[in-house]
Amino acid sequence: MTREPPPIGPDGVRPRGVRPRGVRPGGVRPGGAHPHRIAPRLDRYAVPPWIWAPAAAGVLFLVLPVAAMAIAADWPNFWTLVTSQSALVALGLSLRTAAAATLLSLVLGIPLAVVLARGDFPGHRLVRAVVLLPLVLPPVVGGLALLLTYGRTGLLGGALEAFGIRIAFSTAAVVLAQTFVAMPFLVISLEGALRTGTEAYERVAATLGASPGTVLRRITLPLVGPGLVSGTVLAFARALGEFGATLTFAGSLQGTTRTLPLEVYLQREVDPAAAVALSLVLVAIGALVVLAVGARALSGPAAGDRRG
Repeated sequence: MTREPPPIGPDGVRPRGVRPRGVRPGGVRPGGAHPHRIAPRLDRYAVPPWIWAPAAAGVLFLVLPVAAMAIAADWPNFWTLVTSQSALVALGLSLRTAAAATLLSLVLGIPLAVVLARGDFPGHRLVRAVVLLPLVLPPVVGGLALLLTYGRTGLLGGALEAFGIRIAFSTAAVVLAQTFVAMPFLVISLEGALRTGTEAYERVAATLGASPGTVLRRITLPLVGPGLVSGTVLAFARALGEFGATLTFAGSLQGTTRTLPLEVYLQREVDPAAAVALSLVLVAIGALVVLAVGARALSGPAAGDRRG
């Protein structure tokens, strides 16, 4: 006995809850995908249950050390510890040098990222590897390399000394050390943004007669704004926390080269409570920078899609 096809209303619409013959729940006909099948939504239920445990362990691994510092802090005397003369001098120097290093990273890193993303020249991979090398080098090695380059007896240091320019063990050395370790973060963030679909707009602008410089200023850089912001935030945060290269290349001269991380290191032996308080200041500054400036850029466009 053959089954009658499901009824269709007078307006041509099938009543709610009635499926066409041969269609299983989910909207797929046997033997092939239904043309109107909706892809399953990727939400929290798509995450395998077992993965939550290691994810929680990863969060705890990052949060517990900060929590331990907060627990160990001498809160009744916190304000006194972080407003001491040496702490304020070190904090001011750190903020100034980190800002200068970030600016220098922008001046050098933006053209470098554009060349690496758009340029086609012999040795492209080698240049990219050299640019990213400070990411994997121990900071002390980077500081020693800078000292052998700009020190008094270094590769360029002797020539600079002849003109009365001394870089090693000066505030300029702090800025250069911070730039050396921070600029690759800016370059890699911006290069990644440049490789994600701006070429079509650039090509259209070029066909309309825009010069390469105009295309870069009016099309490319505005489109990669989130990548530029995230790279800038990462560069500033890395410069602010730099320790090893600064100590090796610039030393620890109070008011001249002793940044806040160096002050924390020195206070660790003399006054552990002050070291903990100053460490929490660095944590707070880093968190504020990321939350106020870079949270949306660092999360990328996908975060906006998830929220929507």
